[in-house]
Amino acid sequence: MISIRLQKILSQAGVASRRAAETLITQGRVEVNGRVVTALGSKADPAADVIKVDGRRLKFDAARRYLLMYKPRGVVSTRVDPQRRTTVVDLVARAGIRGYFYPVGRLDYDSEGLILLTNDGDFAERVAHPRYEVDRTYEALVEGVPDDHDLERLRKGVVITGGRTEPAEVRLMHTTATKRGPQSTLIVRLHEGRNRQVRLMCDSIAHPIVKLKRIRIGSIGIGDLRPGDIRDLSTAEIRKLIAP
Repeated sequence: MISIRLQKILSQAGVASRRAAETLITQGRVEVNGRVVTALGSKADPAADVIKVDGRRLKFDAARRYLLMYKPRGVVSTRVDPQRRTTVVDLVARAGIRGYFYPVGRLDYDSEGLILLTNDGDFAERVAHPRYEVDRTYEALVEGVPDDHDLERLRKGVVITGGRTEPAEVRLMHTTATKRGPQSTLIVRLHEGRNRQVRLMCDSIAHPIVKLKRIRIGSIGIGDLRPGDIRDLSTAEIRKLIAP
């Protein structure tokens, strides 16, 4: 019998990254042989034990797959939602793609754009963990026209929930006149990914976001994808994302 930490087992089964697997365990969503396990030091034998997540038994022979989705607004970036809203996993199933997929990172309910889904926990960890600094680039439509001082504050870092943000790349692309007043389009490139970070950053300079779209993850751009579209990553794209 070979005992392995549950976090590693969940990662190898493609359920989640090891960090996200810890959350699943502490939330009581993991069972081993019919018993809910919540202790992070728990171990199991994937060859002998029946391991379930959210009531679904893990399978360890699934081929690894890596999906790129254009998440529409009004869709949740999780596997399940207590409010029963549509999730990115629902969209994968509706597209006829079978298997257990886990979103890599988050994109909030009111935002749209690129998100990755996979059944490879090690890949998810490599892309999502801040220490690997996989860039995320956003197109943010904001109210008003940020001046040079506002833009420089965003570039150097502003204080939001959780502390000061790390330096970011910020460009003012253009300004448009509307009935509600001027609106501006910013391109924001981040090396970190806190919850609702771009929205909070823009709030901090008093230019709240009207619309937010993630247009790039690392070297992968949005291309001609439209809301709801899903495609597989190429081998070259996968290599670039996890390159040291």
